[in-house]
Amino acid sequence: MIEMVRKKAFISVLLIGVFLLGMIAAAAQPQTEPKAKSQEVSDEGIPVLIKHLPDWENTRNGATFANNPQDLKNALGSQPVLDLIDFSAGTEAVTAVYPVGKLLIVEFTSPQSSSDADAKFQQHLAGTPQTPSVVYRRIGNNNTFVFDATNETAANSLLDEVKYQKTVQWLGEDPYLLKKLERYFVNTTRDIFISTVLWIASGLGLSIFLGIITGFVFFRFREQKRATRTAYSDAGGLTRLNLDGLSE
Repeated sequence: MIEMVRKKAFISVLLIGVFLLGMIAAAAQPQTEPKAKSQEVSDEGIPVLIKHLPDWENTRNGATFANNPQDLKNALGSQPVLDLIDFSAGTEAVTAVYPVGKLLIVEFTSPQSSSDADAKFQQHLAGTPQTPSVVYRRIGNNNTFVFDATNETAANSLLDEVKYQKTVQWLGEDPYLLKKLERYFVNTTRDIFISTVLWIASGLGLSIFLGIITGFVFFRFREQKRATRTAYSDAGGLTRLNLDGLSE
């Protein structure tokens, strides 16, 4: 009995020692800096902004998500335009490398913030020569850049693949409902008018074309039939006096 108690005590002391060693080893490991957290995370556990990247499934492993200036500068290097980005209001950014250059998507929390930043970016890029070139465009609340662009046309094609897919849903009555209905009415009326004019013009053109074809065929048919006659009579096959000497 005493021997069994000793064995249990020894096992308990051994487990406590292993636990303490594990705690000491964990404390001795260097603490890594936590990754930036996004305000919107998808079901896969990744920031939603990363899904705005073209071909994001293949580029997400090399993409860098940032919500502060330093992380963005570490990924893109020294780019003066990055100093104009204000992250204080929840702005988020993601960057990835493509064959045409380094793509940066900066998402602002409101259209007004994106518009104000757009004015600053436009003014900075217009007043500062960019070497190598920087291609910029605003897409929704996303302000997008292609740094170190090797080809401007290819860079614009890359920006065409960036889609701003967020929608706004009002909890109450939509304050812009009247404007939307008015725009819908105007657009629908315009489309109906254009389609009606096109149908009339197409019908008129088709009628003229078919009329010309029918007239030509009838004319050729009458010419062939007339060529088979030996003499012409305006009596329509009736008996008449041969006063002009033309009838047989």
